[in-house]
Amino acid sequence: MIVVVIFACGSNDPLEEEDNNTPDETTPETGLLYNGIELPSPWPPIRSATSELEAGMNPYYLANKPDVIDISTGRQLFVDDFLVEQTNLNREYHYPEYDQANPILAPDKEWENVGTMGAAFAAPFSDGVWYDEKDQKYKMWYMAGGKAYVEAGTGVTCYAESSDGINWIKPSLNIIPGTNIVDNTPNRDASVVWLDKQESNPAKRYKMFLVARSDGDWRYHYKTSSDGILWRQVETSKPIADRSTVFKNPFRDIWSYSIRHNIRVNSSKLVRARDYNEHQDPAEGTRKAEALVSSFWFGPWPNELRHPRYPEVDPAIYNHDAVPYESIMLGFFSVWQGPENDVADEAHELKRNQVMLGYSRDGYSWYRSDMNPFFAVNENSEAWNYGNLQSVAGSPLIVGDKLYFYLSGRRLTSSYQEITTTGLAMLRRDGFVSMCGTGELKTELLKYSGKYLYLNAKVQGTIKVELLDKNGNVIPGYSKVDCDPIVGDHTKSQVSWQSSQTLPSQEKDLIRIKFYMEEGELFSFWITPSSEGTSNGYTSGGGPTLNPLGVDVN
Repeated sequence: MIVVVIFACGSNDPLEEEDNNTPDETTPETGLLYNGIELPSPWPPIRSATSELEAGMNPYYLANKPDVIDISTGRQLFVDDFLVEQTNLNREYHYPEYDQANPILAPDKEWENVGTMGAAFAAPFSDGVWYDEKDQKYKMWYMAGGKAYVEAGTGVTCYAESSDGINWIKPSLNIIPGTNIVDNTPNRDASVVWLDKQESNPAKRYKMFLVARSDGDWRYHYKTSSDGILWRQVETSKPIADRSTVFKNPFRDIWSYSIRHNIRVNSSKLVRARDYNEHQDPAEGTRKAEALVSSFWFGPWPNELRHPRYPEVDPAIYNHDAVPYESIMLGFFSVWQGPENDVADEAHELKRNQVMLGYSRDGYSWYRSDMNPFFAVNENSEAWNYGNLQSVAGSPLIVGDKLYFYLSGRRLTSSYQEITTTGLAMLRRDGFVSMCGTGELKTELLKYSGKYLYLNAKVQGTIKVELLDKNGNVIPGYSKVDCDPIVGDHTKSQVSWQSSQTLPSQEKDLIRIKFYMEEGELFSFWITPSSEGTSNGYTSGGGPTLNPLGVDVN
């Protein structure tokens, strides 16, 4: 039997894994999700660090799909087989390209240096980049070294803004006059700033979940703000660990706490993993948040990539951020590949964290079939992204037909000092995964609202669409032969048939959609009440021309 011991965030008392875990009595009741998935009971699921620590996750909803999938919310992406009943097309994963202007934010202020060590830091450590549709600005919260403003090396939180998401200014603010510092809580580590676009109280529109050491332990410090500049402390958590984060799951209207836990399986092996808490109220959720072995969530997947120069090091999960995008949650997994800090220091190396992407349809269960890095390191030690890549809360932002992803990266100077900066990567909208080639794809049985069908596709030949009733029969007037072919490269193309541009109203309850493609890539589809093609899905960090409520509606 493996004995699993959890070292929790500065505590001197290790906790032993037990099998008699019980769910929190405040856990929200289970039920049907927006997409037809039924949450299992108990919720959250009870997972064992002893048996599942290095097993990854296999979402239950892929093995037991709903009889009917509701696609009324958001663009429908082919990131897994949830929507697919049958196909002979190939699934291909795509990765963003780094912007040539990188790094787009670098330390150039005295307070961004780290004490007297020569290092400098000006990048989100999760923190946040958002587009505020009300102010029509890109806004960034980031960690800076904090020299002379806090104890050396413990960091401060700064604010920057932009009109295009690429060129950033650091305004002079009055919190600490002459600087862009908005929070100097001592001993800060990670932080998440969430622009809560569904919040009805203007004073709480901005929410900060800052991890800082107090009373000998790392804890969440929950703060709120009306402008993201002046913050009010609300609540503090129980002991957690550094590099813990928080995200909102708007599909269930809950706040999820992604808590780092260092799990020691024996005297020589320590595994970086995550615990999970959730609550509908962020203040109460923060007060109750705690690193507990009974809340074990996940550790590394068994097929994580290894460090090419340290292949003997077992990879681990260093951090996890998440954000709603259209009809799913995107999960950013910062995978640590070694080496340990003492080895890195001696070898003048940076620890290698690369960011991988996962997908979830319930906000808890993650699907990761692609282990390639979504944000990859650069093997040149002078490159801004040579090591220790970290994701940013809020990303991606939707800018026209592109997605803007922000991340932090580190490089080494000739004297081996770390310089941490902020980078930008871009991807086609919905461009995570495509169904490729020449062939057919038939969906599962779908429930929808609306009457206009749209596609995001890149086609060298054509795509034609056929509608089937719940018994699998072609609906008259909506056959492949009747369909007006889709051609070219468009992130939003309306599907029409010779007799109609809208879906048949009498079949509005249940249909299957069958795609016929010649030499192309199909990224997504959606059905909407809007002739303009808005999806009613969530828009992550937002973007120009989008709705300030954080949902893609007119």
